[in-house]
Amino acid sequence: MAGSIATAGVICAAGIAAAGLVGIGAAAAESQRAAGIADAAALAAAETLAGFAAGDPCARAGALAASQAASITACEIDGLIATVSVETRFGAMPVTAIARAGPPL
Repeated sequence: MAGSIATAGVICAAGIAAAGLVGIGAAAAESQRAAGIADAAALAAAETLAGFAAGDPCARAGALAASQAASITACEIDGLIATVSVETRFGAMPVTAIARAGPPL
């Protein structure tokens, strides 16, 4: 009887640990997704600044981010360099990422 209670406890502990690891993995995946969206948005803004696309660079970055269920929280232009900050959500928590794009120095 004591062995079966101990076994049940070990199984419950393993289940709780597995659930925690799944949550951590999902949060890490969302962080990487936000970084990818920020990179793409910064590249879209930079290519607009370079004249390869028409329109407002920050508006173009915002449209790209919106298509990926993210929002632009900051967009700064310095010459031909665009710095973009995006925000996504992981449950109730905001996930932010910043990316910069432009010509090589």
